[in-house]
Amino acid sequence: MESLFNRLGILTGEKHLWILELFFVVLAALAAGHIVNKIIDRLEKHAAKTASVWDDALIEACRRPLVWLIWILGINFAASIAAHQMESVFLPIIDSVNRLTVVILGALFLHNFIKRAEHNLLNPNFVSKPLDATTVRVVAKLLRTAVVITAFLVAMQLFGYSISGLLAFGGIGGIAVGFAAKDLLANFFGGLMIYLDRPFSVGDWIRSPDQEIEGTVEDIGWRLTRIRTFDKRPLYIPNSVFANIAVENPSRMTHRRIFETLGIRYSDINKMNTIVDAVKSMLAEHPEIDSKQTLIVNFDKFSPSSVDFFVYTFTVTTDWIHFHQVKHDVLLRIAHIISEKGAQVAFPTATLDLAEGLLPRELSRLATEDQSKEI
Repeated sequence: MESLFNRLGILTGEKHLWILELFFVVLAALAAGHIVNKIIDRLEKHAAKTASVWDDALIEACRRPLVWLIWILGINFAASIAAHQMESVFLPIIDSVNRLTVVILGALFLHNFIKRAEHNLLNPNFVSKPLDATTVRVVAKLLRTAVVITAFLVAMQLFGYSISGLLAFGGIGGIAVGFAAKDLLANFFGGLMIYLDRPFSVGDWIRSPDQEIEGTVEDIGWRLTRIRTFDKRPLYIPNSVFANIAVENPSRMTHRRIFETLGIRYSDINKMNTIVDAVKSMLAEHPEIDSKQTLIVNFDKFSPSSVDFFVYTFTVTTDWIHFHQVKHDVLLRIAHIISEKGAQVAFPTATLDLAEGLLPRELSRLATEDQSKEI
């Protein structure tokens, strides 16, 4: 290589030999980056065949930082050659830039690795049983925050700033920021309490009897929780709100309840016991009804137009759509039992008591007179 440079130096002049060195350094850096990129492609294909989630995350995370590191260090080395030849004042800075590059790209690698690992741990294509989404997300956020803060402190140390002094200033400034951003801190600690207490997780259906909040949780951030309402609108709620309201989580119910009141005619009251017993037997044998839970079918009350009995039972399913299909089937079976026993479902009626001696013919005449008066 030296003899090659010497021969080229004859052609270009000894003073300009460094230009060729510069060219070959940059060319070698670009070629090395390309080769590393191809090697990572092969490793990625091999990692895709394994069952581990970590090798995929590791290889994917190191692609850009590693290639960029080779390119930047190569360019900086070429810049140092040029600066040395030209006796530039920027020569001492290049070493600091190289160190800063290593810190930044190292932080980028860790950030990408955490992000990729988070994605893999929640992806059913990588794990047979995905982990709890809320736990994985909060741990990933904490790790990424720690990486960014550590990289910032190391970078400050490289530029000659004292970390101890910076931390002391941060402690004093933190008090002032705490007073100025108390709402922001309240939301932060509200989000922390959600992560610790876990009243709900991403994907849960929640609602609050205290406020008009109902929908599916899409994301739990440090400041806001995003909920998708049932009419598909996004609802953004500050985390501090959840510390002051009651939250109901129907997604964690073990069963769904059927509680319906049905009425038959007063003329069918003698068939009430037979109907109630038949309905109770039907529910006990229904495959979608959990007979181990409370099951009540009883005569309830005398209503203005009907005698009522109520049905109180629980379904096996908690799925909202399936629950309504089960309820649909149960109500139709009850209607069939009522009809089978010779009774009828009651509807609003009124009984007219005729005055003594008033004949239907006279009622007809009175109605005709009323109609003529209206005309």
